[in-house]
Amino acid sequence: MGAYILRRLLLMIPTLFGIMAVSFIVIQFAPGGPVEQVIARISGEGGNAMDRISGGGGDMGGGAAEQGDFRYRGAQGLDPAFIAKLEQQFGFDKPPLERFFTMIWNYARFDFGDSYFRDISVVDLIIEKMPVSISLGLWITLISYAISIPLGIRKAVKDGSAFDVWTSGIVIVGYAIPGFLFAIMLMVLFAGGSFFDWFPLRGLVSENWSQLSWPERILDYFWHLTLPLTAMVLSAFATTTLLTKNSFLDEIRKQYVVTARAKGLSEKQVLYGHVFRNAMLLIIAGFPAAFISAFFTGSLLIENIFSLDGLGLLGFRSVLDRDYAVVFATLYIFSLIGLVVGLISDLIYTWIDPRIDFDRRDV
Repeated sequence: MGAYILRRLLLMIPTLFGIMAVSFIVIQFAPGGPVEQVIARISGEGGNAMDRISGGGGDMGGGAAEQGDFRYRGAQGLDPAFIAKLEQQFGFDKPPLERFFTMIWNYARFDFGDSYFRDISVVDLIIEKMPVSISLGLWITLISYAISIPLGIRKAVKDGSAFDVWTSGIVIVGYAIPGFLFAIMLMVLFAGGSFFDWFPLRGLVSENWSQLSWPERILDYFWHLTLPLTAMVLSAFATTTLLTKNSFLDEIRKQYVVTARAKGLSEKQVLYGHVFRNAMLLIIAGFPAAFISAFFTGSLLIENIFSLDGLGLLGFRSVLDRDYAVVFATLYIFSLIGLVVGLISDLIYTWIDPRIDFDRRDV
């Protein structure tokens, strides 16, 4: 097992390098970089914004209009020295290859620098947004598992019955409805839209949260999470439910179950004493990956609809603002976490079922 873990850890290096390299190349051809973003802000806000960005100094007048810089859209009329200063500020005064390897070297030392347009380090910015994403990712994973596992087991036991048929219909319909569409419906119905005003529309907690007692804080926290979690859980449990059912069906049909029944064991003893551990292998081992998926990718639209300032919304806005420092740093961190979680999932497989030996398999 030690050799397998070492191989997987070493394999993370070229995998991360490839992810960052492909993303960096794509970004080079994307229009509207951070320099263009600053130029657009200057064009929209006038000389005061230009003075603030240039540090309050610099001669932006005079013959600047005749000089210009035609490499950037909207740069006509700006002093080339000012454009050069912007390029130096964002690191675009260096060749792309040098910028890429400098970024990789810094990231290897977990030095992610500062945001281009926010006066804060990337790490502090991510930490600031994590409570919302952790809340959504953790609770949606726990709730979906709490629904999916009992439902999947029941469906396997009642396979082909009326209960199995109509619950399958509900699961399929729930999976087919987009989460953001259901979120909008919930917002209209219960968040002060056209009907009821029962739940808050924005934020993870109320503005007076710090003044509340601990029981009131807990209630306030779940009060704000009710609608977002309801919108996300509709489709989150479908895959796990069907996976649980199929896993139990596969195990129930095996010879050891027939033998256990022949020995006179009750169905409950057979199901939970013998079948459960084998059938739950895939589901339990997949818990870390399910949480990471919900944590990083499952809440972007929900965060936008309910104005929850989490990592999904941070990444989306960073792409729109061309804040490449945040974009690349979050991509690196999330990719690294995803690779580590994949390794942890494999180790959980061996912990649940010692018969699995990855050392005898190719990576």
